[in-house]
Amino acid sequence: MRKLLISLGRYAIALATIIFITELFRYDTAFAVTTVVLAYLLSILIASAQWGLGVSVFMSIAATLALDYNFFPPVGRFTISDPQDWVSLFAFLGTSVIGSNLHARLRRQTEEVNRHRFEVEKLYQFSRLLMNVRDPIVLLHEIPKQIVKAFKTASAALFLLDKQETYRSGGEASQLDDVRLKSTVDQKSIHVDSLQHVSYAPVRLGSQVIGSFAIQEATISSHTLEGIGTLIASAIDRAQAIELLGKAEAVRESERLKSVLLDAVTHDFKTPLTSIKASATSLLEDLEFNKKQRKELLVIIDEECDRINRLIGETGDMARLEAGDVQLQFAPHAVGELVSEALLDCGDVQIARPIKVEVKDPDCRVYADSNWARKVFTNIIRNADLYSTPGAPVTIEVERKNSFVAFHIADKGPGIEESEIKHIFDRFYRGKGLRHRIPGTGMGLSIAKAIVEAHGGMIEVASQKGQGSVFTFSLPVDPETNEGRAIDSTGPKTAQ
Repeated sequence: MRKLLISLGRYAIALATIIFITELFRYDTAFAVTTVVLAYLLSILIASAQWGLGVSVFMSIAATLALDYNFFPPVGRFTISDPQDWVSLFAFLGTSVIGSNLHARLRRQTEEVNRHRFEVEKLYQFSRLLMNVRDPIVLLHEIPKQIVKAFKTASAALFLLDKQETYRSGGEASQLDDVRLKSTVDQKSIHVDSLQHVSYAPVRLGSQVIGSFAIQEATISSHTLEGIGTLIASAIDRAQAIELLGKAEAVRESERLKSVLLDAVTHDFKTPLTSIKASATSLLEDLEFNKKQRKELLVIIDEECDRINRLIGETGDMARLEAGDVQLQFAPHAVGELVSEALLDCGDVQIARPIKVEVKDPDCRVYADSNWARKVFTNIIRNADLYSTPGAPVTIEVERKNSFVAFHIADKGPGIEESEIKHIFDRFYRGKGLRHRIPGTGMGLSIAKAIVEAHGGMIEVASQKGQGSVFTFSLPVDPETNEGRAIDSTGPKTAQ
């Protein structure tokens, strides 16, 4: 109804324009008929540019009648006495109609070019939006959303043949017919439902149709629909290729890590087992050892067994952290008590070298899992013991920084090469210069990093060649004593 009223309004304005021009020149004999004709013709061409061919043809006929009645003799009658006036009248009518037609055609061509340009721009925008999504599962849900976003449509849907599932987006997406989507796959052709204002098109990957899509309330050409289908197919194929490549890379990386782990564990098991075997064999041979010698052999067996236990523990911790099976039980713990308990776990290190401790506020409480936090301490302290100069002290300093407590553990070792610092917390990574001289698996610092990050803290290292290294990690302050930080204390968290 609204369109009809608009159309009638245009015809009324066109007729009023002809009447206005007629009345303007009708009683003024100073103007020649040629001037009137040009005025009519100009108004007709303007109407053609604004409202199309129908209105301009209507104006041409109305102007021809007005010329005949008002300007060609005999005036006031729809007859013409001079045959030359007939020629002029029909020439005017032909000129106005042909001019209107040419202008309307030019207008249609311009609109078509603009529409194609608009659709190409939207296709480019759509392709860019799809390029940003790499996860195949996310991509399938994003495709209808991006169609709606790029082409400003009411709703869109995507059907995939291999999954037999439809993905939708938009307020009226549920109205898009699943049966029609599936039949589009079978028919392999574009279909436009003019009653529902919905366009259906297949999704082609090469010569194979892998699905279909539907767009509601959008005037899109068939070429653009084919382009959308091609882009969808390419995006799905690319995402699947990336997924397969990622899986293959993950398998290769898993095999590499298994090999590295096996090599590290084998090497680290071999040394203590050799010592245990040698000590046990010596005792079994019933040689004449005095009490002190027997004790030394038993101490070796005991220490090497502890070393194997630590190795097994590290391997188990790594496996649990990798699988995300660690449930952290958060609770408040005094910093002084946490450091003291960690030092008890490193009793053998305290025998080998002094450990200096400086805690500025021992009663400050951190919000952490005590058992896992102690593992961070022991791993870093043992790492400092392995790489420090024999007899040189290991220093522990603790200070509060805003809503975290920072723990600094410094050694007097050879330091770390600048190029190696960024890899120092990688799994199984060990310093290039010392990896064959100092025992270890390269898991300790990686485990420490995973635990600290699961607590919401950070871990880093600063080192100077020849001067030693300082490892710093942070744990959150107990929320009851920390007004500046809100911590979720609703339950256990999983370390991953």
